[in-house]
Amino acid sequence: MSKNPYESDELLQQYLIFHYASAEEQFPYAFGGADALDFPKRCVSEGIDVAALGETSRALDIGCSVGRSTFELARHCREVIGVDYSQAFIDGANRMKTHCLHPAWRSDEGSAATLLDLKVDAEIDPNRVHFETGDAQELRQDLGQFDIVIACNLICRLGEPMRLLERLQALVRPGGQLFITTPFTWLEAYTPPANWLGDGAEDSFAGLRSALEPDFELQRKWDMPFLIREHARKFQYSIAQASRWVRR
Repeated sequence: MSKNPYESDELLQQYLIFHYASAEEQFPYAFGGADALDFPKRCVSEGIDVAALGETSRALDIGCSVGRSTFELARHCREVIGVDYSQAFIDGANRMKTHCLHPAWRSDEGSAATLLDLKVDAEIDPNRVHFETGDAQELRQDLGQFDIVIACNLICRLGEPMRLLERLQALVRPGGQLFITTPFTWLEAYTPPANWLGDGAEDSFAGLRSALEPDFELQRKWDMPFLIREHARKFQYSIAQASRWVRR
């Protein structure tokens, strides 16, 4: 049995809901939480400067999970590659690509659950999207260069985040965009403390900036909340730090 929690069916169902369920299906309350919905979609609509893209743009979604941001990038890019370490997540993303629909169980209360038919927007061309398994720290060498690279809520789940950060210069073409979000939730189960950015996470963004600034210029930095449903009365509300960079 895999030790990777992201291979479990429980998390697959949870992340399918997180990525594709409607606001009402995820959070049917009139108070709180609504500002944090649709995070994977907002990573593209808020994170990318669409006006700077050309008709033949390529995009790479590193740590794509079950693929919502990857599909959203296909609204603006001719080719999009989504990469994730979890085979279960990539299988789910590919089922969504093939059928443009994926059933998922939403946990409600105790053993009670609701089966939802989750869909990709019909305006998105799934043929523009390709999903594959891969380690963000050891991405294949023949990926080429991209006009957009995004890595959302990934860095603090890597054993050696600097290995990815050092590769980004080769992945983003000059003038291209890099968009990163992270809540900087450093846990020893994922990342040894010696590899936490910013002198042991005293200032994680300073560590991120130090790693990127030789090759990237910071364009914008802001906070992005996100909400993950566990059941009808329990949610994870977190705040990711978002930053958009332009390759020098």
